[in-house]
Amino acid sequence: MTKVAVLVGSLRKESYSRKVAKNVMDLFPDGFETEIIPIGDLPLYNQDFDDEGNPPQLWTTFRKKIKQFDAVLFVTPEYNRSVPGVLKNAIDIGSRPKEDSVWNNKPAAIISNFPGHLSGFGANHHLRQSLVFFNMQVVQQPEAYLANVATLLGEDGKINNEGTIQFLQTFVDTFVDLMTTFKGN
Repeated sequence: MTKVAVLVGSLRKESYSRKVAKNVMDLFPDGFETEIIPIGDLPLYNQDFDDEGNPPQLWTTFRKKIKQFDAVLFVTPEYNRSVPGVLKNAIDIGSRPKEDSVWNNKPAAIISNFPGHLSGFGANHHLRQSLVFFNMQVVQQPEAYLANVATLLGEDGKINNEGTIQFLQTFVDTFVDLMTTFKGN
């Protein structure tokens, strides 16, 4: 069983990112287990806690949890041409201490979204820069940017556009191939 952690970069209860993540989680084949890992309650990263050997319990729990997963799917909105602070905070917490980063050498994939026409390009690429630094193997193609995300979701939270579903299935299949190849090495 390959375990995929899903990190959602929005805290809103009606978050488009959370709805997209749930739709995408259903596209993984048998043999893959996905789970959304909550990040909203993580205290802000402060290196002093690690340096003093006294990290908050929520950091320790988060770090241990992420280590249990084989790969990570990031689903994020774009805030101010970048990733939301809550997601960056979770990434920073997982990256420390540097020699024990929970991200090191894990396959990853990114889906960014935006309610307007911009599609989350800035968030996707800012996040990608961090993941490369962490030695994560990131899906390169297809890149997943979802513009006008509100129009892609029905009232039931399901994606209502067959072309988008097919595209996301291709994206998931590519991520599955990356994870399978990675696991085989």
